[in-house]
Parts: sequence; structure tokens; C-alpha cells
Amino acid sequence: MNYEHQIAKELSLLDKQVRTTIGLLDEGATVPFIARYRKEMTGGLDEVDIAGIRDHLKRLQDLTKRKEAVLKSLKEQNLLTQELEALVKNADTLSLLEDIYLPYKPKRRTRASIAREKGLEGLATTLLKQEKGSVEAFAETFVDPEKGVETAGDALLGARDIVAEIIAENLEVRTTIRTLFLEKGQYRSTLIEGKEESGQKYKDYFKWTEPVKGIASHRLLAMRRGEKEQFLTLDIEIPADDAVSVIDNLFVKGANECASQIRLAIADSFKRLIRPSIETEIRLVTRQEADEEAIKVFALNVRQLLLEAPLGPKRLMAIDPGYRTGCKVVCLDEQGKLLINSTIFPHTGEARRVEAQKIITTLVKEHQVDAIAIGNGTAGRETEAFIKKLELEGCITIMVNESGASVYSASKVARDEFPDHDITVRGAVSIGRRLMDPLAELVKIDPKSIGVGQYQHDVDQNKLQSSLDDAVASCVNSVGVSLNTASKEILSYVSGLGPSLAQNIINYRNEHGAFSNREQLKKVPRLGEKAFEQSAGFLRIPESENLLDASAVHPERYSLVSKMAKDVGCTVELLLKDESLRKQILLKNYVDENIGLPTLTDIMAELARPGRDPREKFELFSFTDGINEISDLKVGMKLPGKVTNITKFGAFVDIGVHQDGLVHLSQLANRFVKEANEVVSVNQTVEVTITEIDIARKRIALTMKSDEPAQKVKKTETGKRTASKHNNAKTPSVKKEPKIAKVEDMNAKLAALVKKFG
Repeated sequence: MNYEHQIAKELSLLDKQVRTTIGLLDEGATVPFIARYRKEMTGGLDEVDIAGIRDHLKRLQDLTKRKEAVLKSLKEQNLLTQELEALVKNADTLSLLEDIYLPYKPKRRTRASIAREKGLEGLATTLLKQEKGSVEAFAETFVDPEKGVETAGDALLGARDIVAEIIAENLEVRTTIRTLFLEKGQYRSTLIEGKEESGQKYKDYFKWTEPVKGIASHRLLAMRRGEKEQFLTLDIEIPADDAVSVIDNLFVKGANECASQIRLAIADSFKRLIRPSIETEIRLVTRQEADEEAIKVFALNVRQLLLEAPLGPKRLMAIDPGYRTGCKVVCLDEQGKLLINSTIFPHTGEARRVEAQKIITTLVKEHQVDAIAIGNGTAGRETEAFIKKLELEGCITIMVNESGASVYSASKVARDEFPDHDITVRGAVSIGRRLMDPLAELVKIDPKSIGVGQYQHDVDQNKLQSSLDDAVASCVNSVGVSLNTASKEILSYVSGLGPSLAQNIINYRNEHGAFSNREQLKKVPRLGEKAFEQSAGFLRIPESENLLDASAVHPERYSLVSKMAKDVGCTVELLLKDESLRKQILLKNYVDENIGLPTLTDIMAELARPGRDPREKFELFSFTDGINEISDLKVGMKLPGKVTNITKFGAFVDIGVHQDGLVHLSQLANRFVKEANEVVSVNQTVEVTITEIDIARKRIALTMKSDEPAQKVKKTETGKRTASKHNNAKTPSVKKEPKIAKVEDMNAKLAALVKKFG
């Protein structure tokens, strides 16, 4: 089917852009490849646009498959009419389609179906017509003890069950009640009796109410987790009288006996069928919205962490600190190869401390160590202080976030890399390599384990994994990969490869030695023309005789670069070295039907800095000396810190005391901040001020505001956090978009379809 126009409309793109992108995706092109090397074809779409087209296409394809299944089911049941077929075909969301299909969907036996088996559908039809007359007398005609209808009361009860189901499956009723949930619904969480002491981490939600329409994603996820762990009950409350009243207006036609029976059926339908169904739907939709928000934040955090500035190829010592079991020490060469490992005990007595000093001094000298990486876990600050006192000339000391190092050290990847070493050695190696090149090391670890994110284990895991895979692939391909040193894990994320081809490249490299040029990739088993086209531009060979093999210039453009060099009377090598020669090139002279200015501009940028690393330059950072534990802190202290995680409600900052502090969203700047990522990024160095310390709960409140008193956070009677005003400061008024806009849109579309097709 042709989806391009609908996708273009939803994403505010041109039909041609969407059509071309879908074509490239169908041919097997990856998102990074299309964004980098097919700009002319897509009109310059970036990775976000291209991924959006891909995801919308998948959603529409899934919707089409479901429509086909629904139409087939209706046809098999001999229920398909022209009007119903039109409703199904015009449904543009899965939720809308399921609402349309609901009355005709084959069901397990219900109270209504049992009543129909007893022959009571005629009585239900009479009740719905609400004609005048004795209901009791008419019901008597349906009494049939053989079918289990002993009395007129039994008959009326069964008929009301049928009416209740009819009401519950009515499109207009569902639309109306759904709107009521959205407009007036309130999420309410309460503490389960007897769980107060064990559920202290959910204290804020022991008695909490928040409108469905504006609920914050992180609070909804927190409440859902509390419900799952059986500390909280979570419900959506709506004014039941209002709900029953609107259904009354749709079904009650008078004030006779039949109308009274319909009112009884309405009350039963709302309580037993409609409310649970719509509440489940709203919970699902709001959960999906919360998941999307959390996944978006998590993916952005992962991207920022992966693109952290690398120290580069240096000879390193890495230390995984500890007290009783000692500190594991390893030395690595410039490529991250393990040279030697040892264990020191600088924190268990003077004699062992002196011995540790000798070991470190000797290893630094013997292996010409340029930098020492120290994990920031237990005993990290104490180990840092010990190393700094040694005053090792020409050797810098750097604290490294070790989140996930233990996960890596116990993984199959680590066992394969270091089969003869235990997990403590592997963990220390990971800490050192992470300083050298965070991206190359972190791709070996499940992104969910690297210490960033918000409720990542509570969200849709398939969507989370897909989003994280996109983020990691984007980072790997934007930086580029050294073909002759890359691990299987990082090669797996290169456009067009994957785990199987990555392993084939490693095998070929082990058998034949280092790759001498990109063309040699074609000799790798099962790496065909398409895989070569997709991957070659992202793979770097600094040692190649062809200087372009070290750049992001794609091999398909090598002849173009050679022509440029020839046109200015030089070699490609000179063109790379001499800016004055590059300035002589008029890009418009090389524009044709296959290549335009965007790609030509990219090529010129690469010629100026071939193989450049887009990551920022590494900057040395140190925590404040003497501040090692939460007990060392005092309110009002100004300290340097590093952002470790960003959430919807603020940013967590490591200030060197083994417990991250929180800068609430309201404390990130002197202005209104809607999203923490507007102000900070993961691994950013910041200066913070301590505003509150709770040692018992291990909580540290921080502010990044300057030149004014920090706002004091307090709680209202309802438990909601609010910031007190000071200095007559005014908070800008910002219109908040409703979280459940998608559901409102679905309701509007449903109403339009009902009006059009009946």
C-alpha cells in the first residue's frame, strides 16, 4: 500500500522525501547511511527524520495487517456491510480499529451470550425500544424453566445483561466515556495497609492525586512500579454520576417501566464493563506515553555518555579500588592491550600502604604510564588521594565512572577477551579502556546497565532496545571505526554489518593480518556489494596507502576527489595537505544528477580534516580534595561535579561522595527550564551548591542557580512538590501540551467516522 502521503503529513515532510526514503529502506539501506551519503535523494533528511519515517511505516504496515484480519473475521461471520467495511478501512489507529471491531469480535461466553442462549434477546430489544406497557407481563412470556429462566425476574436480569453489553460496545458511549476519563480522570495512589515501613521509597505516593491529562511521566512510572511491587494501589477516579448521566442521555427515551430497566442496565454496564475497559485503555495509553518519554530521555543520555570525550591512545594504569580485598591494578598499552596486573592494599595498614607505593611507582616507571584511571566506586576517592600523594611526575590521575564495569567483567565478551584472568582484572581493564575511548568500551555493555536512564526496567523493553540500538548505531557511525583495531562489538553496530559479518571481519583480520585498504573488505566471506556500500564509509584505515581510506569520504566518491585534485593540478595527498589548493575548487562545477552541494560540502570538510573525531576534546576534571563522604558536606558548599544522569525531573550530579546529588528541574538555572537537557548533558562538568542533606535517606539536594538564594523545596498538603517564590521572581507561563493528545485525536476521528458512516 502507498503510505507516503500519510507519513509525510504526520511528520511535516514532502511526499517525495518520504517516498525516496522508503525506497532506500526497502533496498536495505540503514538510517546512518541514508543520512550521511544520500542527502540529495532525501532532501537532506537527518537521522531523526529517517528513523521517524521507518517507524511510522512499520506502524502503518501493522495497522494494515490488522485491518485485513478484522475484515476477514467479519466476512467469515457474515457481518460485513458496506458501512462497516468503510469504518474499518478509514480507521487510522489501532485503538480506533479495535473500538470498531469490538461489538463483532468473537468472545468467550459472557453473561450476555448466556442470556442470548436462553432466548432473551427479544426481551432486550423490547426494553431498548422503551414502549409503554407492563414489563413484568411481557417478561412472563420469556419464562422457560428448561432453559433456566424460572421467573420473570430471571428473564429481566438476562435481558439487562444483553442491554449492558450492547451499551458497553456502543461506539458513541465509548467515545464519550473515554473523553470523560481524559478530561476529568484523576490518578490516585494510596499506600497498601501495613506497608508503610517497607515502602518508604514510595513515601511521596502514599496519598497522591494527579490529573490524567497532565500527569508527569516519571511520577506515573514510579506509581506503576509501586503498584507492581505491591506497596501502592493505583486507580483512575472519575465522577461516576456524570458518566452514568451521559449514557442515560444516549439510551433513555422516556420515564416508563422499560426506561427504568434500561437505567439499571446502564448502571451495571458502566460499573462492570465500561469503566474497567476504558480505565485499562487509558492506563495503557498513558503508560505508553510515559514509556516514550522515559525511553527518549534514556536514549539521549546514552548518546551523550557514548560520545564522551576520549583521552585517546595513551599508556594507562587503571585501578579498580577496594578496601578489604584490595585495589586491582592493571597497565595497558596505547591500544588497550593488557600488559600486567597486580593487587595493592593501600587502605589496610601502614606496611601494606608502603608496599603499595612501591608497586605503583615501579609500574608507572616501567610501563611509562601517562595517566592513571581510578574507578569511582567504593574507596575510589581514598585511592585517588593515595595516588595523588605519590606526586608521579608527568602522570595525571582521573576518576572514571565505573557503572557497568562489573556487568562487563562477568560477561561472555570479557571471558572471551581475558580467559585467563578473573573478573577483578577484567573490571580494571574496562575502567582504563573507558577512559581511553568510552564509545569503544561501552558498546560491550548492555546500555541498560551503564548507569543512566529513568525507570528503564519498567518501560516496554522491545521499544527501549530498539531506541538504544538506534542511539548506539548513530554514535558509532558518526565517530567512525578503526577497521584494524575495532572489537566485534563495535563493528556490529557499523552500518550494513551486524554480529555475523563483524565476526567474519575479525576472523579475516586474524588470518590475513591488518587490512591494507577498504577494497580488501570485499574479500571478507559473505560481505557483498550491498554490505560494502553501507559500511565502507564508516570504517577507517589510518595505515592505508590511500589517504581517503582514513576519512569519511565514501569509496564511491574517490574518483570525484581524484578529479578535483587533477583539476587544480595536484595529487590527492597534496589536496589534503594544502588548504590553498582546496580553496581553488568550485563545488558548483561538480554538481550533477547524482551529487549535489550537500555531499560536496561534506567531502570538502573531510578533506580539510580527514578522519576527524567529532567528539569534544578531553578536559581534566577533579573533585574537591577532602570531600569524600556525605558526612563531609555542609549546606551552602559550592563544589565541582559531573552530571551522571538526566531525568524528566532534573539532573543527578556526582560530587565525589559516593552518592549523587539531585539538581531539581527548578534549580538548574535562573530561568524557567522545561527539559533538563536544555541546560546540561551527561558527563558535563558543573558547579553546584548544597541546599539540603538527608544522611538517613542518602539524599543530597543541589542547585545550579547563581547570585540568588536557592529555592527551598517544600510539600503541600496533597504531597505535591512546589517551589516557594523569592525576590518577587515570576515563573514564565508555559502552555503544557496534554500527554494524551493521541487519544483525544482518536476520539475526534472516531466521532467523524461514526457521523459519516453511521
